Amino acid sequence: MSNKLIHKGRLIELHKERVNFPNGDHTYFDIVKHPGGAVVAAINENDEICLLKQWRHAVGKFIWELPAGCLEANELAINAAKRELEEETGVIASDWRELGEIVSSPGFSDETLYLFEARELSAGKENLDDAEQLEAHWLPLDRVFEMSRDGNIVDAKTLALLLRL
Repeated sequence: MSNKLIHKGRLIELHKERVNFPNGDHTYFDIVKHPGGAVVAAINENDEICLLKQWRHAVGKFIWELPAGCLEANELAINAAKRELEEETGVIASDWRELGEIVSSPGFSDETLYLFEARELSAGKENLDDAEQLEAHWLPLDRVFEMSRDGNIVDAKTLALLLRL
């Protein structure tokens, strides 16, 4: 057994993978396969950034985070970013800047997140799915940076993108 599918869910797969070491020994890792995602820092003309106050069942509370979502099959990251920004916030952007990528938890997952800054915003159409429980808030950039330093923002992808800004 070098790679065994343990579970296939709606979003992720869990694999048990054999890892061979140069000395001949081996071990097994549980690896989460994830399609990846896009994260967006949408900043308006008043230098306010959109933060979502979103319910996250895995941690059992509402947390502050930037708009983000998973890539669909064969979707470019920029297209996912544009789609998620409009769906979650009801705005579209005409000026986009790529800010690189991060791997969220490389010890057990292959998830790669693509980071974007979006400006020149205008009205779009919000379209939340049934599982999304969130509110969009426009907060001054300096307040959001303060929230990242004082522990009010705990979401890793949000903290990483704020650092890249």
